[in-house]
Amino acid sequence: MATYKPRNILITGAAGFIASHVTNRLIRNYPDYKIVALDKLDYCSNLKNLNPSKSSPNFKFVEGDIGSADLVNYLLFTESIDTIMHFAAQTHVDNSFGNSFEFTKNNIYGTHVLLEACKVTGQIRRFIHVSTDEVYGETDEDAIVGNHEASQLLPSNPYSATKAGAEMLVMAYGRSYGLPVITTRGNNVYGPNQFPEKLIPKFILLAMRGMVLPIHGDGSNVRSYLYCEDVAEAFEVILHRGEVGHVYNIGTKKERRVIDVAKDICKLFLMDPEKSIEFVENRPFNDQRYFLDDQKLKNLGWSERVIWEEGLKKTIDWYTKHPNWWGDVSGALLPHPRMLMIPGGRHFDFEEQNRMSHVNVPKLPNGKSKL
Repeated sequence: MATYKPRNILITGAAGFIASHVTNRLIRNYPDYKIVALDKLDYCSNLKNLNPSKSSPNFKFVEGDIGSADLVNYLLFTESIDTIMHFAAQTHVDNSFGNSFEFTKNNIYGTHVLLEACKVTGQIRRFIHVSTDEVYGETDEDAIVGNHEASQLLPSNPYSATKAGAEMLVMAYGRSYGLPVITTRGNNVYGPNQFPEKLIPKFILLAMRGMVLPIHGDGSNVRSYLYCEDVAEAFEVILHRGEVGHVYNIGTKKERRVIDVAKDICKLFLMDPEKSIEFVENRPFNDQRYFLDDQKLKNLGWSERVIWEEGLKKTIDWYTKHPNWWGDVSGALLPHPRMLMIPGGRHFDFEEQNRMSHVNVPKLPNGKSKL
């Protein structure tokens, strides 16, 4: 099996959760690779996530948006980028039900800008596009075999629909222009540095505050969780051994109901689940189960290392030591958060946005508004 060796890597969304772990791992393990980290520092990104890398001579951070064609083209040319690992995306399903246009803008248009820049420069030797298991849609509850890389895409929410749309663009640029693309589709990831709109860090921070853990619906939904360092290693393997034109699932066969995740966290915080878990209104649509066949990635030499109990303890320990990593996250801890970022870096939710949107519109002499 041929091994690919990059020289200059552009990692988009690098200050986010998964991408920061990948960035720090590559910086740590490959001092001869130059890593350019691009991130617009949206609400779920944090420069502190890249602290392990910031003093390394082969690391460079650029604050900017993948939607800026001028910036992307400039970086590809001036940094002699030969490899792109594209993580930047809006990823929280709850947000997509309330602000779906941002998902189209970031996930589809942003990806399109990157692909077009790659076509124009003609210098990219690998384009790794990071997608999600949610593009497959809901897995049958009694399915024994998980979705494999050739399974039909049946997204069921605005978030997964935009990720599937981005995948179609990636595939088209691979076929039409010969762009050397690889796509990954991953299960849920957890661990240090994750913004607490996601289930596990949200439950941990709520438990730390002695608050109830809100569960959508009846908690029977099943998910598969991988620890962040295992996922970072998977991307390391795919970068070096992945085959152009292929898709790789990053998954685990170990599944857990949401209610069991909540109970495990309660147990580690010595909380009574009967008193500490609250069932709340479900999402407009909440897939019952995602289940992946990950054998193709295992054939490249990757395997899951961190067991659930160990990973959860590590994650709780990190959040306990870094309770203010994200500042004020009260909006994210709501049962149905709708997070946005406004200039100045302040977090707020859509309920606050609605309150702010009631403004007095100036009137013309005829009584009509100027808008």
